[in-house]
Amino acid sequence: MILGELEKQVLNQLWTTGEADAKQIHAALGEAQGRSLNTIQSTLDRLYKKQLLSRSKLGHAFIYRPRLDRSELIARLIRDITSDFVRQGSDSLMAAFVSLSADLGDEELDRLEALIRQHRSQSQEPS
Repeated sequence: MILGELEKQVLNQLWTTGEADAKQIHAALGEAQGRSLNTIQSTLDRLYKKQLLSRSKLGHAFIYRPRLDRSELIARLIRDITSDFVRQGSDSLMAAFVSLSADLGDEELDRLEALIRQHRSQSQEPS
């Protein structure tokens, strides 16, 4: 799955507000950048069809909500991107993470290590 720049902006807006209709998102994102309400509505519909948003009818408008939180979407995007490249094994994926970790500071590396420890302890707990 590939997300356009406006789709990312809309998702970020919805993660901030929790829910909104097209007019509210247009007021927050579209007007200042010269985007029409129709463009925002089309973007919301694309995100809905990609199953990234849920929507409910309120009067004549749809109210949109994110179906995934930010970290869930990032994990899904990483999975989508890497799945084609790691079919022969996970070594290349691990090498990519090691390469990316070179850009992280000590605090970020400490947080990453803590998340790994947390994941290991949770996966070892009996169901």
